[in-house]
Amino acid sequence: MPQYTPPLRDMQFVMHEVLHAVDELKLLPAHAELDVDTVNAVLEEGGKFAAEVLAPLNQSGDAEGCALDPATHEVKAPKGFKEAYKTYVEGGWPALSCDPAFGGQGLPHLVNQAFYEMMNSANQAWTMYPGLSHGAYEALHSHGSDEQKRLYLPKLTSGQWTGTMCLTEPHCGTDLGLLRSKAEPQVDGSYKITGTKIFISAGEHDLAENIVHLVLARLPEAPQGSKGISLFVVPKFIPNADGSLGARNGLYCGGLEHKMGIHGNATAQIILDGASGWLVGEPNKGLAAMFVMMNAARLGVGMQSLGLTEVAYQNAVAYAKDRIQMRALSGPKNPDKPADTIIVHPDVRKMLLTARAYAEGARAFAMWTTLQLDKELASDDEDERRDCADLVALMTPIVKAFFTDNAWIATSHCLQVFGGHGYIREWGMEQFVRDARINMIYEGTNTIQSLDLLGRKVLGDNGKKLKKFGKLVQEFVEDEGTDEAMQEFVNPLADLGDKVTKLTTELGMKAFQNPDEVGAAAVDYLRVCGHLVFAYFWARMAKVALAKQGSGDPFYTAKLATARFYFAKLLPETAGLIRSCRAGLQPLMALDEALF
Repeated sequence: MPQYTPPLRDMQFVMHEVLHAVDELKLLPAHAELDVDTVNAVLEEGGKFAAEVLAPLNQSGDAEGCALDPATHEVKAPKGFKEAYKTYVEGGWPALSCDPAFGGQGLPHLVNQAFYEMMNSANQAWTMYPGLSHGAYEALHSHGSDEQKRLYLPKLTSGQWTGTMCLTEPHCGTDLGLLRSKAEPQVDGSYKITGTKIFISAGEHDLAENIVHLVLARLPEAPQGSKGISLFVVPKFIPNADGSLGARNGLYCGGLEHKMGIHGNATAQIILDGASGWLVGEPNKGLAAMFVMMNAARLGVGMQSLGLTEVAYQNAVAYAKDRIQMRALSGPKNPDKPADTIIVHPDVRKMLLTARAYAEGARAFAMWTTLQLDKELASDDEDERRDCADLVALMTPIVKAFFTDNAWIATSHCLQVFGGHGYIREWGMEQFVRDARINMIYEGTNTIQSLDLLGRKVLGDNGKKLKKFGKLVQEFVEDEGTDEAMQEFVNPLADLGDKVTKLTTELGMKAFQNPDEVGAAAVDYLRVCGHLVFAYFWARMAKVALAKQGSGDPFYTAKLATARFYFAKLLPETAGLIRSCRAGLQPLMALDEALF
């Protein structure tokens, strides 16, 4: 069975030595009392929960899956999941970063995000149950009425109830402008919701007593397309005024999807048959309200892939240090054994270091992004809030798409390290690969994230958001440009920054002539931008490691070696990607459709 050790040392390195996150957070009134010891203690306990409670259920949950009773439409989660959720709730974990006004602990989102990384490493399928609840909480916290907040937020905060988002339908996929679910107004101010929703993660289960569905539907005579979508809160059980459970609502699970991975999570078809719902926010503006939840989910999916990258790496390293196969080409490295351990072979090391570099780079990137989110939400400086909001908006599609693409690469590499054993279920590696594959698809496919980045976030505001990040890169390059020891990191970072600026200008000019040029370049462009961000954070981490390598702590030696690997072996991918971007639309559209 796979093993998992929470990477607390690396988390602390990024938080405290690279980002100095607590110092920044203490400047915010909401976190003025925060201290390093508290953060470390919370993460240490969170790591124990992930490693000791969730990880042992990952393989068994995958093998058992969820079971739907066709007579009652009730779903039973795999053995041990309900008990683990009870432990999670009793530990107060759902409330970690929630508003104290609704029973939350008020800790920064940064702490909660690090906790979720560990839970995703341990058991992604289980973690999706509470993870969706956080998105529902955020949407209602931002757009719900006072009555809705009073009724739902304390229960979501405590974990007594869970939440989902019911967006897509069988015919529309990601194009929500095509959805057909209807909402008929009632005399009491509620609505009767009718329709079918598919691919609803955690849509039905036995972990909590109630499930709060956030549902997109159309009001009568609503405008066509996305401008005619409204958002409704539709609970499984209709709450009484005091928060106790009332009548069973008119919705049920019509089926469970048979999936490639994440078998332990119930991906449900939800049938709404005149279900009672209540409008959240303004009529016909539901998509904007739901984007609070969707963006939270996109960052969350990135964390799922970071978690899988980390746990796959840990197990592949342990195997490579133990498995003996052949001799090193330069001569025996383990002469006391009949063959050398496979970690001596260069390509095995390349696969391991690829996973390590993508995990550690993603951790720094994710923590920095979440720190900007905390400042956006809690700063009393309007300019700082706006700047942080722009950076979070820019980075969200990169976190979602770049992390998930990298996890697919990394988990596949780590399976490869095991050779034939990696393909066998008992080792657990094939589950990481299967689970990682969905992350590239849901919450908006990675192509959609790429279109969002290039079309909306970059070209949509003439590069305003991108320039804000570019300024951070430029300042770092100028500050470190005279340090000889930093040249191996600063020079390629500066070079790529210049290339991204030029490439963005070229693509903007092409898109002005033909918008389809955005679609031709977007996926490659996002990957180039992902590497730019990773290069920036790897350079920052290298700076700290260089300064502390004299301490004798092997942690800094390893960090520097991984940074050098990233710049030497992974960053050069950008040259081919930039060339592909510049190749443009024509090679993609030259073949007549009939000839495919």
